[in-house]
Amino acid sequence: MMSQVLLALAGNQNSGKTTLFNVLTGSNQHVGNFPGVTVEKKIGVLKEYKEASLVDLPGIYSLSPYTSEEIVTRDFILQEHPDVIINIVDATNMERNLYLSLQLMELQVPMVIALNMMDEVEKSGNSIDVEDLSKQLGIPVVAISAARKQGISELIRVVKRMVKHPMEMPKCDFCKGEVHRAIHAIAHIVEDHAQTVGVPLRFAATKLVEGDLKMQEALALHEDDVHIIEDIVMSMEHALETDREAALADMRYTYIEGICKKSVHKVNESYGQRRSEQIDRLLTHRYLGIPIFILIMFLIFYLTFALFGAYLQGWMEEGIDLFTVWLSQLLYQSGVSAWLCALIIDGICTGVGSVLSFLPIIVILFFFLSLLEDSGYMARVAFVMDKSLRRIGLSGKSFVPMLIGFGCSVPAIMSARTLSSERDRKMTILLTPFMSCSAKLPIYGMITAAFFPKHSALILISVYLLGIAVAIISGFLLKHTVFQGDSIPFVMELPAYRIPAFKSVLLHMWEKAKDFLHRAFTIIFVASILIWFLQSFDWQLNYIDDSSKSILASLGSALAKGLAPLGFDDWRAATALVSGISAKESVVSTLSVLVGGGEGDLYAALQSMMTPLSAYAFLSFTVLYMPCVAAFAATRRELGSWKEALLTIGYQTLSAYVVAMLIYQIGSLFL
Repeated sequence: MMSQVLLALAGNQNSGKTTLFNVLTGSNQHVGNFPGVTVEKKIGVLKEYKEASLVDLPGIYSLSPYTSEEIVTRDFILQEHPDVIINIVDATNMERNLYLSLQLMELQVPMVIALNMMDEVEKSGNSIDVEDLSKQLGIPVVAISAARKQGISELIRVVKRMVKHPMEMPKCDFCKGEVHRAIHAIAHIVEDHAQTVGVPLRFAATKLVEGDLKMQEALALHEDDVHIIEDIVMSMEHALETDREAALADMRYTYIEGICKKSVHKVNESYGQRRSEQIDRLLTHRYLGIPIFILIMFLIFYLTFALFGAYLQGWMEEGIDLFTVWLSQLLYQSGVSAWLCALIIDGICTGVGSVLSFLPIIVILFFFLSLLEDSGYMARVAFVMDKSLRRIGLSGKSFVPMLIGFGCSVPAIMSARTLSSERDRKMTILLTPFMSCSAKLPIYGMITAAFFPKHSALILISVYLLGIAVAIISGFLLKHTVFQGDSIPFVMELPAYRIPAFKSVLLHMWEKAKDFLHRAFTIIFVASILIWFLQSFDWQLNYIDDSSKSILASLGSALAKGLAPLGFDDWRAATALVSGISAKESVVSTLSVLVGGGEGDLYAALQSMMTPLSAYAFLSFTVLYMPCVAAFAATRRELGSWKEALLTIGYQTLSAYVVAMLIYQIGSLFL
């Protein structure tokens, strides 16, 4: 339920916006030092101001409606009319951040600037005259450090005062010369229209100078007015010998330079920037950047699968086995019927337990990935990958959804909506599922433990690289066929390296563990019961002991024949792959239910079903074939077409089949 006071939190990406949101609301949100981590508005109630709801708007750099984040922010402020905008500004990068501040001021909504990271400014020996900055802008400015929780109480006091005594925003007439003449001439033309639709006049006029079609539609301008406005803008461009957007940008930055010259006193470059530049000489090196990234990921996989993860997984398996034995004895002593005991022990406990045993691996892997993300390194990876992605027709910005895809395909596919180009967006949605999501980790853990226990890290890095390689090859093919054309330019502001907040990393780990447990006790739970039923009964619904005569066996056998060229023609493997469409973890739970027994029995059964080569082909297929039902639903929703969504998963599954077949058939010639 929304409180009676509505506040909006707006600012650039990497300005500490989500950190401030968490501090103000106590909300358990993930804090990431990576562009694009906030893609939708989030709402929370202030801890020290219960009457106020704070809406965390997406991180943006301007109010021009080029991306979905900018549209969400702009529409929210214009339509919801918040009582106060809290504009968070990175004090170490004033010139860049104040560009958005000037545009927010044009909306004529009461606003306070939260000048964040002031501790870093002081640490560098620099200073900012907060009072003078406030005087020049005509709005309150509060110095804070969100990460250290400094200045938060003062910020809340200012917000309360502004809510209680609403201030009139100063007139934002900071333009001059030709831009001044153009804005004011257009303002006279559209004044009545702006008043009718409730849009601030200065904001409307500025957007029309930019050529903003959404604003033009909102104002419902007459065709003659549109022609007059275009003539005014063309005259401005001719006089300044530049285009409309550059003219407005120059006007704003000139004004910002004047403000900073009086209020910002720079002696040195900030400590964070100096440190980041030194580290970037190595991590973003033209030739060493990608190999370093691969080495870092190899180390993470080694620590996760071969060292800490394997050790903790063993403990988890022992605990699950002890619980299963205890429950089995309890059911037997209670006189529960044989079929119900089988359902609970062989179905639910075996299926869900086999997946739960991989929880330590999931938690440890995302502990390391959170460190990389929150430190700012992942933004560098996107920068380094830009050149490689351009060769397949994409930009480095497409790497952001692909990177998210290593966690889960659903938010990765949804995050592709931030791409400006429709071509890039569709191509990214198609290629992103080739990035190995975390739901596949239990499959990798199962196969590597059964066939490659001494080389788990090497096998894992090869599987991840295989997905990337197939995405690259697919990109080349699609670039010259279905998605012809050039990618959009890639611009990303690299955040300074920061030591990850321990609380933030723990929150990220908890989110992944919670999501994993939710899937284990919902989708996997239901799938385990269904698989147990289908493998325990024949078509006449007779309870059977021999699962090869079951309903599931007859269905799986037909599919297994088609998988014979891939090296795994056992009906149990085929059935497990089909169940993986509901959730990829179901592959493990299905095989566990079909085989029965503990982990040792499962590994022994796998070794009888496959050779190491066919097991690797099986791994390759699971990496590449269509993602889960939830990811398919996200694909259909984002593409807006059943046909395109079906073609997408068809291409992904066909790619999986061809790659797995090539691996097995070519490998068979040498092994």
